[in-house]
Amino acid sequence: MSLEFLWYIPNQVTPGHRGEPVTTDHNSLETLSAQAEALEEHGWKGALIGTGWGRPDTLTVATALAARTTSFEPLVAIRPGYWQPAHFATAAATLDQLSGGRVRVNIVSGKDNLGAYGAAEEDQAQRYGRTKEFLQLIRKLWTQENVTYRGEHYQVTDSTVVPRITPRGDRLHPKLYFGGASEAAERVAATEADVQLFWGEPLDGVRERIERLRALSAELGREHPPLEFGLRITTFVRDTTEQAWADAEAKVARMASTEGALRDPLRSAAVGQQRLLDLAARGDVLDDNLYTAPGRFGGGGAGTTWLVGSAEDVAKSLRKYRDLGITHFVLSDTPYLTEIERQGNQLLPLLHE
Repeated sequence: MSLEFLWYIPNQVTPGHRGEPVTTDHNSLETLSAQAEALEEHGWKGALIGTGWGRPDTLTVATALAARTTSFEPLVAIRPGYWQPAHFATAAATLDQLSGGRVRVNIVSGKDNLGAYGAAEEDQAQRYGRTKEFLQLIRKLWTQENVTYRGEHYQVTDSTVVPRITPRGDRLHPKLYFGGASEAAERVAATEADVQLFWGEPLDGVRERIERLRALSAELGREHPPLEFGLRITTFVRDTTEQAWADAEAKVARMASTEGALRDPLRSAAVGQQRLLDLAARGDVLDDNLYTAPGRFGGGGAGTTWLVGSAEDVAKSLRKYRDLGITHFVLSDTPYLTEIERQGNQLLPLLHE
């Protein structure tokens, strides 16, 4: 299977995300479009667009960027609860038609400010039960007509999404990405997702999780094509190994001077996030160049661990993840526009060899 390389568009109201320069127009259509257009120009497939309450609506941003580009594929992060499945299935199908089949979807089930948008607080079993039904239902709505579904969380009667998703080769609908490291999350991924996304764990951890998910897929009777795997990680690339480490250590030192400023209690409670934070106890550098120190000083999510080095160093590490079965890569670093160009020119050619 061919490898796919996407970037990340932060979609933040607050400027200065992960070291991005603070500007008043950081989230303007012109700034975000410039990033999407640069992604097209420098060899990237598209970008993950982040979500969460208190941030701009992800599907709206994706629609605007799709209208400004010709091949850019938005990986639209969305949350069950914020969206009802039939409503989302229709909105995504509309954007997929208007963009010529460029939509991808990332389902996020981590804790969020549910009460702010009218959803009920749920325990882990309820959250992932809802997510499982959401994935089942939107897939049915995209591939079947006159859908009647009776679940614990969602029910529809004689529902047909219009416009219909246009099949494009073996792509019957937008690819469904999913994250989560808890047992409940892995059971949902094993049966319902198309792509399981991992954070930047060491190779041994990713290998173990891939093996477990493949076994779960067989045990639980997966009905869809085999589960694919992706990696969401910061790639800190410079012209030389020495310069990369000097710059990375200097950036962590700046983070340390404002320790705790970036911490998010909802993320810290997540099983996958805690797995990353625990890595620091094993050392500042794991495998060849997986830098864990950022997680001690406020780095969260994909910013918790960084692959650091020259383009050749980072490409070598990413190839090792590929050899484990990773085929989808969602990379990023700041300043976003600078790194889209640098890594598109220096890193991507090495990965397509």
